[in-house]
Amino acid sequence: MRAIDAGILVCNECHELNRQDAESDSQTCTRCGAIVHARRPNSIIRTWALLITASILYIPANLLPIMTISTLGQGSGDTIMSGVITLLKHGMVPIAAVVFIASILVPTFKLVGIGLLLYSVQRRQPLSARQRILMYRFIEFIGRWSMLDIFVIAILVAVVNFGRIASVEANLGAVAFATVVILTMLAALTFDPRLIWDNTESDDDHE
Repeated sequence: MRAIDAGILVCNECHELNRQDAESDSQTCTRCGAIVHARRPNSIIRTWALLITASILYIPANLLPIMTISTLGQGSGDTIMSGVITLLKHGMVPIAAVVFIASILVPTFKLVGIGLLLYSVQRRQPLSARQRILMYRFIEFIGRWSMLDIFVIAILVAVVNFGRIASVEANLGAVAFATVVILTMLAALTFDPRLIWDNTESDDDHE
């Protein structure tokens, strides 16, 4: 049985359990005073909006240079993928693998994973509730690691600043990539995982 079937609402702010008032259109938490809802309002629409925006920005994030390293006044911009290739050419395989996983595989998995969650909830696709919730938790867990490239660029820009001798500049690709990461993190937060259980009462997970 779901909490909503028992007339219980969970506060999203302090996680207090509140008895649902059937006569009230707007109910507040008895502990912190925040407005409580059976489900987050417009969760699917907001998550789709954030996901689509992130997907659009994902293209320039990978095509535009993410940073420019200049030595003796000369330098060229590197995209994420060209940076990985450069690291491989210099024999830095472990670092190249970390950058590739954190900056390419993780954001791609998040975009595809959140899209699958939304589609399966809306279209009642044959994914068990356990599969969906594991995917959702994994997406939440890996979200923070997508910022690895941005942290590295921020450190390099601050540390490597020797005028014409050597310098590092962040480019528009870094802005687009950071925006993609932030939007996918917000999409994961906006998505209400309780929707996963609303259309899976017949799953084997409940047996």
